[in-house]
Amino acid sequence: MYWDPEVETLTPEKLRDLQLQRLQATVARASQSPFYRERLREAGLQPQDIRSLEDVRRLPYTTKDDLRARGPDFLTVPTERLVRLHASSGTTGQATVIYYTRADIEAWAELVARSMYMTGVRPGDVFQNMMGYGLFTGGLGFHYGGERLGCLTIPAGAGNSRRQVQLMQQFRTTVLHIIPSYALYLLNVFAEMGVDPRDLPLRIAFIGAEPHTEDMRRRIEAAYGLKAYNSYGLSEMNGPGVAFECPEQNGMHVWEDAFLLEVVDPNTLEPLPPGVVGELVFTNLTREGMPLIRYRTRDLASYEDTPCPCGRAMRRISRIQGRTDDMIIIKGVNIFPMQIEKVLMALPEVHTNYLVELSRRDYNDIMTVKVEVKESFFKEDLKYLTGLKKRLTEALKSELLVTPVVELVEPNTLPVSEGKALRIVDRRQET
Repeated sequence: MYWDPEVETLTPEKLRDLQLQRLQATVARASQSPFYRERLREAGLQPQDIRSLEDVRRLPYTTKDDLRARGPDFLTVPTERLVRLHASSGTTGQATVIYYTRADIEAWAELVARSMYMTGVRPGDVFQNMMGYGLFTGGLGFHYGGERLGCLTIPAGAGNSRRQVQLMQQFRTTVLHIIPSYALYLLNVFAEMGVDPRDLPLRIAFIGAEPHTEDMRRRIEAAYGLKAYNSYGLSEMNGPGVAFECPEQNGMHVWEDAFLLEVVDPNTLEPLPPGVVGELVFTNLTREGMPLIRYRTRDLASYEDTPCPCGRAMRRISRIQGRTDDMIIIKGVNIFPMQIEKVLMALPEVHTNYLVELSRRDYNDIMTVKVEVKESFFKEDLKYLTGLKKRLTEALKSELLVTPVVELVEPNTLPVSEGKALRIVDRRQET
């Protein structure tokens, strides 16, 4: 049974008491590692100086660069007690490595099982895990959670699209874990095989591993005839299971008994109030082998502390608005890829894929947005396509404050990936 009202509906006062106890224990444990021993000494702090949750602000931040440079120095247990390691995907640079004890793996599986249960997954569901296995945390994280919950778990892994559809048909899959861009790509394979996904018993999908808009989520739900739940995780905090949507689909509940959340201004590092977008900062509260304190995720989101109709008292974070380090600058304007997707996916003529190319001509930055158009619309007359191109250009200009070059292309002609979608190609350094 993974609905635990004693934890999930704690009053704010009792939750803060629990977090303080666990924060104090975490700081004491982390102080045994070479890295945090040095950092605490430099800050003039000892573990016993943490007497309130507000004291967390006295503790130093931890960054991805710290992990890259000092990885093993974060360990608080002998290597003989470590049973697994995972590494980040390395999309923003060199991958970072996180080590786990057996207790860490068990606690992680519990959190993922709790998350899946919250959305309606139950023992007996057939769970097809379509994420990559290996160093990436998404595959094994959900696998262990599904098994812990009692699902018949299919370790399908990524790719092999026709086989994925066959597995759904053969074993009557009810729950999916899938990258959102791949979920849309897979619709082409369903069509080629003459299969309507809405005829399958699919009812729940977990979509994550890459940013996506609300319009993309609704497209997936309509095409598959299921409910698609947004999830948030990062390898530095375990992997999946940090925050998860409930059936209300109104923000992702952070499991605050396991993670201390801060939202700060990425420039001043000052704390921000509810509803204001800032950088997410997390501290492990239960990790044994490699606890991280005030880890700067670079992910941008806001939080809400208003009551949720589902009854869970833990705060909710918005979907990720972008990252402080995937922002692109065009003619002095800051742009996040999610802003582009938001505009494109709101138009019914747009197919499932797009590509943004950045180039430079005569010392001027040029942003070209290549957009696949659904076949039924692409066959319209030239006047219609010209009007669509103009509408797209104006909509993007209104959102981005920069005028892009829009190119309309036929469906399924842009490069596709069975992993994270490639959305931005920056060629400005080539010219």
